[in-house]
Amino acid sequence: MGVKGQSGSEVSGSGTSSRPTVVVAAATTSIERDLITRWMRSGGLPAEYDTDATPAVLDLDSKVLAAELVPRSDDPLIVPVKVVWLPTARDGARRARFSDILALTNPRNPNRLIQQWLVGRSSDRHRIVVAEPAPLSELQASLQADDGDPAPDLLARHITRRAVVALERSERAVIGDRYKVPRLVAEQIMDSGSFRRRLEAIAEEHNISRGEVDSRARAALGELVAVQSRLVTDLFTQAMRPLHSSAWSVHADESGLRSLRELNRRRPLVFLPSHRSYADAFVLGDILANNEFPRNHLMGGANLTFWPIGPIARRTGTVFIRRSFGDDAVYKAALEEYFAYLLTKRFNLEWYFEGGRTRTGKLRAPRFGLLNYVANAIRTGRVEDAMLVPVSITYEGLAEVAAVAAEQTGATKKPEGLTWLARYARNQRRSAGNVYVRFGKPLSMHGLLAGSGDPELSEPARDETEHSERTRKALQKVAFEVAVGINSATPITVNCLVTLALLGVRDRALTLDEVRAVIAPVRRYIEARNLPQGELSVLDMEGGLARVLGSLTDAGVVTTYSGGEEPVYSIQRGQHLVAAFYRNSGVHWFVNRAILELSILCAHMNPGENPVVVAWEEAKNLRDLLKFEFFFPDRDTFEAQIRAELALLVAEWSDELPRSEQVALSALIETGFFMVHRTLRSFFDAQLVVAERLALRDPSLKLDRTAFLDECVAVGTQMLLQGRLYGPESVSSELFATALQLAGNRGLLETGGEEVRERRRAFAADLLAVGKRVQLAESLDVSNRKADR
Repeated sequence: MGVKGQSGSEVSGSGTSSRPTVVVAAATTSIERDLITRWMRSGGLPAEYDTDATPAVLDLDSKVLAAELVPRSDDPLIVPVKVVWLPTARDGARRARFSDILALTNPRNPNRLIQQWLVGRSSDRHRIVVAEPAPLSELQASLQADDGDPAPDLLARHITRRAVVALERSERAVIGDRYKVPRLVAEQIMDSGSFRRRLEAIAEEHNISRGEVDSRARAALGELVAVQSRLVTDLFTQAMRPLHSSAWSVHADESGLRSLRELNRRRPLVFLPSHRSYADAFVLGDILANNEFPRNHLMGGANLTFWPIGPIARRTGTVFIRRSFGDDAVYKAALEEYFAYLLTKRFNLEWYFEGGRTRTGKLRAPRFGLLNYVANAIRTGRVEDAMLVPVSITYEGLAEVAAVAAEQTGATKKPEGLTWLARYARNQRRSAGNVYVRFGKPLSMHGLLAGSGDPELSEPARDETEHSERTRKALQKVAFEVAVGINSATPITVNCLVTLALLGVRDRALTLDEVRAVIAPVRRYIEARNLPQGELSVLDMEGGLARVLGSLTDAGVVTTYSGGEEPVYSIQRGQHLVAAFYRNSGVHWFVNRAILELSILCAHMNPGENPVVVAWEEAKNLRDLLKFEFFFPDRDTFEAQIRAELALLVAEWSDELPRSEQVALSALIETGFFMVHRTLRSFFDAQLVVAERLALRDPSLKLDRTAFLDECVAVGTQMLLQGRLYGPESVSSELFATALQLAGNRGLLETGGEEVRERRRAFAADLLAVGKRVQLAESLDVSNRKADR
């Protein structure tokens, strides 16, 4: 059954030849039945569907169809028909409002009395829609292909589901694609022959009765399946809009949206946004709805299932997945089948592949679990392909950053609930600038898997171990490409630049001219590389920089002293981690420049050695030190990127460093700025804390990760007070955790003897040497010296 939309009595035919016809009417009241009957009598049904006799009309009910339709031997044409009720047109749109609920009515599903009133007084409030018909034999054959010879009740349920889905599609021709919702999902999955066979295998493998397996599968699907409601979607969108509309001016990538809408006609989309705020889903959801995308199925965490958000969110498409389901084969099978179903039906998905909100402002390491379910749907042939859409959501200001920053120094995360929601909504009333939503290039999941050596889509693996390793690496490659896509679309904001300037001068205060002196060469660099930008033009306006600093002062991130000759600005005490959050939103754009600076300085500090060799070795060493913080490409691509940075210094250096390290250093100084002390020092300082704590530990003792990270926070605070760390943004449990991951990757967490201790000491010594080069960069920074004057 396909789609044919009707409005009133105007119907376009499908070209099907005349034959016995059965109309299946999705009518719930006598009013709807009367409307359908009158419509048929007035010639609503296309002539080519009709026969000499009046077509039979049956209720769209599987029991009725099993008794009166399935036994027929004349292979009738089945035509689904229904009445669609519409809200009142307001401002050119027909959407439900809270005033409708106050009137105790659902304008999309009015009760019988209101239906009667609408028929008599508001003829524009209803439409008759008819789905493209299908012969009984065709529907029977489609079910046989999956299930063999079906029983009458199974065939009747199949016809019912096909009719419901076809009518839902024809209804969208009237109400718009944004209201695309799945119907009878759990029933379709449970009746699927392939899923029933999988449940049979689980029952046999785990020695569980088939009845219990079926019961657990239904329960799992009942827990997973988002039962979407168009009414709740309209109302929820209205209710949640103040959580972002009051706080930010939203800037969406309009050209990207047009391309995605066209792509969505052929492929399901999997939106993978960066996760910086609780508002992310509302901001993105509003943009997609306003551009007539169907609502995404958002994969949510259990922390947001509290009443009333959880139940409402399920009705708007949120899928709550258990945080852990261990060896529950039935739940895993239900989840995989649900993913495959949604992708097969071209429903769009959305989740935050970092697994949680960023604590530092930059992109976190990805999680692979949900990507694997999409991959499995493609590997098994259920879905030809799915397009992964990297989405960057970047805020100039965020009220919730202060709480996130506090958690990095030991504060307890406050649990979500009604009190939390009220406090969050109250904080969102204050303007926080702009939010930028931009889309990276869509990525073919099938193409990425095949190109990454996935054993199911490329050359088969020799054994189970190789299969598992190649599958893991293929998913890592997919996640890497998504992360690069997000970073490539992320713009540099005004707050990123201002905090970059203020964090680079320790706790000193800067005048407006001094802040401008730091920012100016960075902006020239941004222009030279043609990097994506937010509304940076505000900095060129009269008083623009002062307004940005004033906004950060109002938010408590910056402190302003105006009691002297002119105002001076510095990071507010205790707000360095918040400032670092804003800086880090764009810090990835400056990493290669910072690595180049350190590499040239390393050659400068090692006279007598070949500067080219020293510099390239240092670049590779730094890439390795930062590989768990940033997303680096393969070594050849990385080297090409560093050569591109060289070309920005002097064009003819794109192929090789100059043989004199002094010439290279002079070229760096002439650019007017150094980036490394402004961008990477907090990461190296955090690594130094971890390295020194490891070097002092007995290597024969097993490490308690939680206790060790707490120790790093405590000792890091002491080192900060002693002046051994540059700034408070280095004392971060998030940065310490990543540094510990790096140490583990280098084998420094293994238990052992003196050999392990020596490697730990060497690690700490390397970081001390890097720190000295960072200090040298700071001393050579022309913009810093201008700020000193």
